[in-house]
Amino acid sequence: MKKYILFFILWTVAFNITAQEKAKPTFKDGEAQIVEAFENPKDWIREDLWVETTFDTDGDTKLDRMHVAVTRPKQTETEGLKLPVVYETSPYFAGVAPNVEGAFHDVKHELGDVAKEIVHPSVTRRGERPIISNSKINTWVPRGYIVVHSSSPGTGLSQGSPTVGGDNESLAPKAVIDWLNDRAKGYKTPYGDEEVKAYWTTGKVGMTGTSYNGTLPLAAATTGVEGLEAIIPIAPNTSYYHYYRSNGLVRSPGGYLGEDVDVLYDFIHSGDESKRAYADSVYRDTEIRNGIDRKTGDYNEFWAGRDYLNDMKPMKAALLMSHGFNDWNVMPEHSYRIYKAAEEMGLPAKIYYHQYGHGGPPPVSMMNRWFTKYLFGIDNGAEKGPKAYIVRENDSNDNPTAYANYPNPEAENVTLYLKKDGLKTGTLTNQKVKSQGKQTLLDDYTLSGDSLSQLANSKHRLLFVTPILKEDVHLSGLSTLKIKLASSKPAANLSVWMVSLPWNKEKKTKITDNIITRGWADPQNYKSLTESEPLTPGKFYELSFNLIPDDQVIPAGQRIGLMIFSSDNKFTLLPKPGTELTIDLDETNITIPVVGGKEKIEKALKE
Repeated sequence: MKKYILFFILWTVAFNITAQEKAKPTFKDGEAQIVEAFENPKDWIREDLWVETTFDTDGDTKLDRMHVAVTRPKQTETEGLKLPVVYETSPYFAGVAPNVEGAFHDVKHELGDVAKEIVHPSVTRRGERPIISNSKINTWVPRGYIVVHSSSPGTGLSQGSPTVGGDNESLAPKAVIDWLNDRAKGYKTPYGDEEVKAYWTTGKVGMTGTSYNGTLPLAAATTGVEGLEAIIPIAPNTSYYHYYRSNGLVRSPGGYLGEDVDVLYDFIHSGDESKRAYADSVYRDTEIRNGIDRKTGDYNEFWAGRDYLNDMKPMKAALLMSHGFNDWNVMPEHSYRIYKAAEEMGLPAKIYYHQYGHGGPPPVSMMNRWFTKYLFGIDNGAEKGPKAYIVRENDSNDNPTAYANYPNPEAENVTLYLKKDGLKTGTLTNQKVKSQGKQTLLDDYTLSGDSLSQLANSKHRLLFVTPILKEDVHLSGLSTLKIKLASSKPAANLSVWMVSLPWNKEKKTKITDNIITRGWADPQNYKSLTESEPLTPGKFYELSFNLIPDDQVIPAGQRIGLMIFSSDNKFTLLPKPGTELTIDLDETNITIPVVGGKEKIEKALKE
């Protein structure tokens, strides 16, 4: 009998101890671990609501409300557990416009002309409540986070209008973060009065997403909203001017020839059908149409208001940027410019670059450490050590090489000069040469940059190449072209490619082969981005501009080539062939960032 009583007492104590052990996040090596109690999707609580903002952009005289979806472990309800939030917001969650003929701007016209009006397709909204998106959930909920999604203004079940970079797209996620910190109101229905409280969160928020979804974390961070502790933007568009223009030139993002802000507006406008006419009239057909200025490509107030670099002063969130060096859609300059600004502001900032195209997040472990540090407050040193992680050409994206910073601190600017004949294949040399004179190329958009790079001679481009490299050359940072030119017409495209030759023609060519970096400019903006002026035919003008940032090792046995041409049929407007560009070779050069500097380039180019 005594044994039975003793066993019963011990069993009762053990049961009570077990019952008192509540599920909670666990950490190992500075990372949040998957917790079995949070892992079963059947146990997750999924709910949706509408958060009230501070703006009205759909003209109904009521403050717009954003549709928000929450996915959280059941323990936030059954055990009173409070957890931080990983938050993604997007204009894409409810679907996008179909691909119809005429929806993009016609690019085959003379520079300075205005193309015909585009077609405006309508979006058929999709999706079911309460689920807005399932992204991020399987990664972060099992690790002890709540995942929140919201649709951007004028998309899905969110009220308001899309503005493609307007202030409401920054203030909308701010409102959601304010709600998570009990500073804004949430409601069960879009127009009702029954409130919803976020009693289940600590109020600490981290944001992430890719492309437009990567832009919006930065947009929210520039408001300085309290509670947004960390952001991980992946391939973000940080300036709509840099996305649709280049040094005064009307330039399309890679793969979307003829796209512009109005096209993107139509693409995402999936909101309330009854409010669309108002939004189209006020934003697309007035503000956007009057602001984009496809005639000159100049930087103006419209573009300045859609450049997040101009809004960074209030930003407090720790920044981990991610981008691909061969992303010709949202080009890596977008991340570079924000990263450098955050560094200068003294914010915790790191950058991860890979060698592929659009998208590509940092390794999960790197993201995990960043969020663990700033959302759970675990002192894991995520902000310390190397500031740049770069995937080398033959490595996988989860195996980056750590560097002290980007650009590589050991990189020094080296200037290379032109030696004719560029109509055939001229020389790119580190020794300044005199009396090279001038050479003229003829614009013809029917010839691609790829084909022009491979021709032994062509009147449609100037090509200058280094001697065969005796050693690998590591480029890290910005290359800058200084050029003196004259045009036969009042306007001309200017396109510049840096290439690695000989051109690899194999079908399975690595993305890091052939093209090193590129750049584009409008000679009419030689003095200013905000004011262009027609060129006087035959008159020479000097201008200087940066190419897209890069970090690449050009292997021994290759040549570094500089190609100058006019219209780029993958990116620019396409006027009728025939414009002549004359380049003053003596007054044109390119400065490249070489790891090891002058000494390294001399060894690599030694005959």
